Amino acid sequence: MNLRRVVVTGIGALTPIGNTVEAYREGLFNGVSGADFITRFDAEKFRTKFACELKGFDPEAFMEKKEARKLDPFAQYALVSADEAVLDSKVDLSKLDTARCGVIWGSGIGGLTTFYEEVSNFAKGDGTPRFNPFFITKMIIDLSAGHISIKYGFRGVNYSTVSACASASNAIAEAFNYIRYGKMDMMITGGSEAAINQAGIGGFTAMRAMSERNDDPKTGSRPFDKNRDGFVLGEGAGALVLEDLEHAQKRGAKIYAEILGTGMSADAYHITAPHPEGLGVQLVMNNALSDAGINANKVDYINVHGTSTPLGDVSELIAIQKVFGDDAYKLSISSTKSMTGHLLGAAGAIEAIAAIFAIQYGTIPPTINHFEDDPEIDPKLNLTFNKSQKRDVNIAISNTFGFGGHNVSIIFSKFTSD
Repeated sequence: MNLRRVVVTGIGALTPIGNTVEAYREGLFNGVSGADFITRFDAEKFRTKFACELKGFDPEAFMEKKEARKLDPFAQYALVSADEAVLDSKVDLSKLDTARCGVIWGSGIGGLTTFYEEVSNFAKGDGTPRFNPFFITKMIIDLSAGHISIKYGFRGVNYSTVSACASASNAIAEAFNYIRYGKMDMMITGGSEAAINQAGIGGFTAMRAMSERNDDPKTGSRPFDKNRDGFVLGEGAGALVLEDLEHAQKRGAKIYAEILGTGMSADAYHITAPHPEGLGVQLVMNNALSDAGINANKVDYINVHGTSTPLGDVSELIAIQKVFGDDAYKLSISSTKSMTGHLLGAAGAIEAIAAIFAIQYGTIPPTINHFEDDPEIDPKLNLTFNKSQKRDVNIAISNTFGFGGHNVSIIFSKFTSD
């Protein structure tokens, strides 16, 4: 079977360190922390009192107030980032075969804010069921993809992926395959999440998964640092327009990067803890390299999952050293969650964009908030601590893993016409 080449022709980003693609890129390369004390609600009684919230986001700047009220924040974020990506792609929607254009969108939790508010209001009442008529349609995850397809009239494949923190990467991988196998010409894909609320913060702190560094929230996310104590919850969205190469070239589209291949695997080990030797992570990267048809020594940069948890950071680096051998020391490696926090189901989308930035601008975004080396981590690995580094990047991997042992790796490359 002749596989078609798949390229990225549009990007949209709504993140804790920038509400546009350009602002996000500047925040990444300048090592900006998006963490601060929570403003969304009074977190005084919570063990973790900080998060990576969006700053200055007003949905009514992008949609009518009446429309915004029908959408949970995660769906608002999805529409805003998708719109930036579509505008960026400069596609003439009137000239598309919309039956061959689709949407696959990821979210790990979906409308948690809506669910929390509606159930809380009911619990405070006298038992009379008074629910918002849009309660269900605001809450369910698949409506993000539905709203995007309705907005642009895309009548092809349309659904959402749910694999916890790997959700957006699964969405991108699925969209890639639909184009590669000739079933679609163009896809809008990515992910969004909006879990910074009492239920989200309370639930994750009950798991002891999040940082409790309330004395210094801006440095709470410390991937690979000896004193890391958990992830920092983030929110936002990332969107990519993927396109068949021939389709893109015919309309004269600019091309950011090409997707060479993807890999998926399962840890089959524990619902939240990674395998200590990173067996699932080894498998997913090997699967991606095989799918792309390249050797490990061709990779220049890995945007790692790197959540700032004691076990996860070490197991991922062990897996990288197993897969890459001595070539691991030639890699540039960084965790951009040190800046954005962990966007859960949206993480794979904004981190895919970070990998594309590394290729496009020849710059590795840093792992900020590094203060003390972890003796369990090989000091010869280049983890891009604290400052971005210039480097020509031809091939980059984005790794994303989710609770339940879901693993996804996506391989991007600099586009060449050969």
